[in-house]
Amino acid sequence: MDFTKTIGLGVAGNFAHHLEQAGELKDFENVVTKEANAPKGIFPFYLPKSESFLGLYPISNTELILPEYEANAQVEPEVAILFDIVYNEKHEVQTLVAKQFTAFNDCTIRKEGAKKISEKKSWCSSSKGMAKEWIAIDTFEQGGVMDAFHLCSFVKRDGILHPYGVDAPLLGYSYFYTTLKDWLIEKMNEQKDFGPLEDIAMHLKDTNYPTQTIISIGATAYAEFGEKNYLQSGDEIYVVVYNASKGKADIEESEDKIVLHQIVQ
Repeated sequence: MDFTKTIGLGVAGNFAHHLEQAGELKDFENVVTKEANAPKGIFPFYLPKSESFLGLYPISNTELILPEYEANAQVEPEVAILFDIVYNEKHEVQTLVAKQFTAFNDCTIRKEGAKKISEKKSWCSSSKGMAKEWIAIDTFEQGGVMDAFHLCSFVKRDGILHPYGVDAPLLGYSYFYTTLKDWLIEKMNEQKDFGPLEDIAMHLKDTNYPTQTIISIGATAYAEFGEKNYLQSGDEIYVVVYNASKGKADIEESEDKIVLHQIVQ
């Protein structure tokens, strides 16, 4: 599928402890949320036809290219959801319709002095990872297909496979289903340029009101290896979304499982 006309957005802070482990909690110290467990905000990682660095389509399903400059890069294992965007007559986001989901690597560089989240998210045409396969969403609420799925990730280095992020049920997201959808709609309409966050309504306008968005809905907490090890050339990345009622958290593709496999360049 061609997603070059699809705006790419991400959710910051939607799994407990991720921001602390990533050393990014301080970035959001002045961001006030309505609830203690609420995500911190949303950010762009791809803006179709933008003249900024975010106008370069960053997604690959086979490789991850590290920045040419010295950078500490970590896998951010996530689930990405493809939503249809429905606007009202004022060009405000009226609703989001969840269509399908897949495994996603929102790879991030730990960049000192970055003013916006997006500055850490995109640096070349292979700075993000997304699996080719998708699973259709029957209903984006409790009782739907996503209930049974888990998310996990691994990095293979020197022939040894290491857990990189903790194995977590999708129901473990702080905001999920209707709570997440309503929050996303609010942020897409009302989030302003403040601190590490950006005016998303302005980005929607500048990209001519795209009708679909890929939203990476938040990274899991890190396992010990993931917390202590940045990516190196030659590493193999695996992000796995699997049906826990039908299989195990391994890197073999099978029924009801999606495996994103990237080689770090």
